[in-house]
Amino acid sequence: MHLIITEKHDTAKRIAAILAENKPKKERISGVDTYQFDGRTVIGLSGHIVEVDFPKNYNNWQKTDLKDLIYADVLTTPTQANIVTALRKLGKEAEHLTIATDYDREGELIGVEALDIVKKVNPGVSADRVHYSTITPAEIKKAFTDPTKIDFNLAAAGESRQIIDLIWGAVLTRFLSLSSGRLGDKFLSVGRVQSPTLTIIVNREKERDVFVPVPYWELFATLVNGGEFRAQHIKGRFLDKAEAEQIKAKLGDTGIVKSITRGKRSEKPPVPFNTTEFLRAASTIGISAANAMRIAEYLYVNGYISYPRTDNTVYPSSLDTKGIIASFLNTEFNEYARKLLSGELVPTRGKKETTDHPPIHPATPVKRSELKDDEWKIYELVVRRFFATFAQETLWETMAVTVDISGEDFRANGARLIEAGWRWYYSYNVPEDRILPVLKEGQSLNVKEIDLVGKETQPPSRYGQGQLIKIMEKHGLGTKSTRHEIISKLYSRAYVHGNPLQPTKTAYAVIEALEKYANTITKPDMTGKLEQDMDEISEGRITEDYVIKESRDMLGGVFKDLFKNKELISESLRNGLYEDRIVGTCQKCSSDLIIRKSKKGSRFIGCSAYPNCNFILPLPRSGQIVVTDKQCKDHGLYLIRILNKGKRPWDIGCAHCNFNEWQKKLGEEKKATKEKK
Repeated sequence: MHLIITEKHDTAKRIAAILAENKPKKERISGVDTYQFDGRTVIGLSGHIVEVDFPKNYNNWQKTDLKDLIYADVLTTPTQANIVTALRKLGKEAEHLTIATDYDREGELIGVEALDIVKKVNPGVSADRVHYSTITPAEIKKAFTDPTKIDFNLAAAGESRQIIDLIWGAVLTRFLSLSSGRLGDKFLSVGRVQSPTLTIIVNREKERDVFVPVPYWELFATLVNGGEFRAQHIKGRFLDKAEAEQIKAKLGDTGIVKSITRGKRSEKPPVPFNTTEFLRAASTIGISAANAMRIAEYLYVNGYISYPRTDNTVYPSSLDTKGIIASFLNTEFNEYARKLLSGELVPTRGKKETTDHPPIHPATPVKRSELKDDEWKIYELVVRRFFATFAQETLWETMAVTVDISGEDFRANGARLIEAGWRWYYSYNVPEDRILPVLKEGQSLNVKEIDLVGKETQPPSRYGQGQLIKIMEKHGLGTKSTRHEIISKLYSRAYVHGNPLQPTKTAYAVIEALEKYANTITKPDMTGKLEQDMDEISEGRITEDYVIKESRDMLGGVFKDLFKNKELISESLRNGLYEDRIVGTCQKCSSDLIIRKSKKGSRFIGCSAYPNCNFILPLPRSGQIVVTDKQCKDHGLYLIRILNKGKRPWDIGCAHCNFNEWQKKLGEEKKATKEKK
């Protein structure tokens, strides 16, 4: 029997349907669906079916010496018992095994994990590997006619990441959680990639905190004569209001067109989608990085788009780009496909070229009615970007006008789209035309209105998810496959909320403690070095054992700094975490109102002066509580947001306002009950 192993059940089902001449027979083995045909059996895993962990004697956080944990043994244990059992049963009968998991570091490791399980029950089984980037009949059949060798170095690189992340995460998380007294489900998560990423967010917020706005003024003239337009004084910003007012006072009712400069400006079409640019683009249409990747994975498994985890921005010559475009004839993209096919197809090229997977591109057409709304949005985004990479430049006609008003120059700029080019295909965030009237030099214009507008400089903006992923890539934090997961973890740990990302007081407390006493953890240098090492493992230059030892030694040095400053870190964390619980000021006694827990575990807002002051407000029973920086105008309390995994954030607002509404409702219900009686 020939055993084929895929990464997921849906992939197994689809590949079996493609390879089988007749409909494959579904057979359930140990509770797992498998697909059998022509002496072959296809089984889908559930991602990793084993995990790395420490021996059980290290499970107790309080009793474990963290110095021992740094150099503790790491075991591999099954996590999907039914799949492992099914693999063993099938493995005993297998003469040959083909790994058909996703072709990347993680996929190679998942395949090797399955192979190791089979080898234990069938040491003599032969094995090979197939690579594919789209789950389409043509590519799957081609892949299985040309199998290759398993890349054990690539799998070792994936395993080293798992082990390193386990050790760093466990040691640092336990240390900070124990130091702060935050145990149970409120533990303080720290990670090799997570912490430097959070540092980037916190440092941007600190820039905003210390930012002092500077007032400035802008002077505008509204001009009319055959058309109306607005021009700005050529100086732009005035930092001295008196200077701006002095100029305004001398301006007359007439302006003369001093100069007109006409020109053309072109925009080059975008480069093909790699994962980072895809996630950034998805963010601009309102889809989070984690959700965009989940949808892209679904579209890939169903054969609609290519593999969504890639660094490549150059289409390989082997990719039938013309055939892909032609497949969209007679679909709702027919007009675009026909236009492209009428000319020469020369795609743009990005700076990154790799040989594992092509850039993200559509694989087969699908009808809008067959997908959910967000799925269609992502699919359409991929199709339009693909088309745009073959399109012509966008061309704008520009016009710059200078008008003299009483010896002061005012400038207006206009732009008009004259050739849509690639923007016709990729119709997202298209700038609007700024049309100026027909003018000629020396023409007299009437000054309809003069406006002196007061403004303030703005703090640096917070990072959106797409922007943060780009920064993570620049600093070597995480990989194309993990960056969106790191951001999701920051949300789930209540370190950040909103988009753009805003750090909580807990995030401040953790990062400030780490930066002060063990700043190696907060910098991307160490993580970048380990990422490089993992690349070298995959290329066979160094061994997995060498990198894991190097990583343990690095962590040992970091831990020395932490342990030396344990008391100071504990004090710093406890003070910072207390601030994160403050909701406002008690109206009864002016003490802090803080989030508290009763002996029975229920949560409420209570006065820090208890038992002298017993003021309380109720809180929802479940979900992570985030105290935002916005305040209620009536009660001065900070507004509250509740985070529940897998659900949208619930903005409950002011706890006092909610309590009053509840009391009012209770009163109305009692009154209604009395009236009935």
